[in-house]
Amino acid sequence: MSELDKLEAGLEYRYDDPAVARRKDTASALCRRLNDCDPLDAAAREAAARELLGSAGEGLDIQPGFHCDYGKNIHVGRSFTANYNVTILDGAPVRIGDYCMVGPNTTIATTGHPLSAAARRERKAVSRPITIGDDVWLGGNVTVLPGVTIGSNVVVAAGAVVTKDVPGGSVVAGVPARVVRTLNGD
Repeated sequence: MSELDKLEAGLEYRYDDPAVARRKDTASALCRRLNDCDPLDAAAREAAARELLGSAGEGLDIQPGFHCDYGKNIHVGRSFTANYNVTILDGAPVRIGDYCMVGPNTTIATTGHPLSAAARRERKAVSRPITIGDDVWLGGNVTVLPGVTIGSNVVVAAGAVVTKDVPGGSVVAGVPARVVRTLNGD
């Protein structure tokens, strides 16, 4: 298997492999195009974001400072907003539902690295998908780690680090994030 095949199969891969690095370089160029758009030209920002992402519903709004590893693994629903300086490391698919907001300086990371120092010296990584339901608000400076699923109607408090699945209809906070409140439907 090639390193790219391993990445796509969810296996450990070398992130410095030329095919993997080329994918990241292409995304970096598209992110730059998005981030260089006139902030007052919403149509140009949206067009650049649509070129970068795998798919997006109506009402796409991504503010400057956006970065990702691939882009094509990011799928967002209707009325998606990413505030300033959002990073989505999308070695594996990231699926975000409708009416979601991502606060500034937030990181959604599908990719992690081995605990073994020897494996890290070999530039090894592994990527696991992240799924986020509808009507989710990730506050500022949130971190979502690989393999996590966040249910619908969830609020993740500012600064939280989401290390495990979050049930729908809840507020989570802290490091690591834990349920601090249950939400009733609207």
